[in-house]
Amino acid sequence: MRATTTLIALALLTSAAAAADYDVGALRIEQPWARATPKGAQVGGAYMTVRNRGTVPDKLLACVSVDVSARCEIHTMAEKDGVATMRPLPEGLEIKPGETVELKPGSFHVMFVNLKTPLERGKPVKGVLRFEKAGTVNIEFQVEPIGAPAPAAHGGGNH
Repeated sequence: MRATTTLIALALLTSAAAAADYDVGALRIEQPWARATPKGAQVGGAYMTVRNRGTVPDKLLACVSVDVSARCEIHTMAEKDGVATMRPLPEGLEIKPGETVELKPGSFHVMFVNLKTPLERGKPVKGVLRFEKAGTVNIEFQVEPIGAPAPAAHGGGNH
């Protein structure tokens, strides 16, 4: 019984750490993840950290596709006078040389629009991202529980 409890605890602690990292051009995409959604939800959010290890800026231009929604977009979220507003970034999200941009709840994020099915914990979401210079990359977002906090970062500065 004690061994089973230990294994369950370890699985819960390492689920976010199991997210793969991706290299595309001079960029490194770390810990892509999404939050589970309740049944009937029309949208979902996904997050990651993008590091530019190169000498020129690049832009996350688009979420080309994901397998769980009709479309996906790059969004920003801001709060002004106590009101949160969210909007797409049609020009993309710039990642300057040597900088790190964190897509996280309440900030930059990938928005899955018109969900075909709820996002379920433990069922990864496959997608394709497109960068201006680095090109496209197939990616898999690990799905964490509803309301989950961002996984622990690998370290380094955030933008």
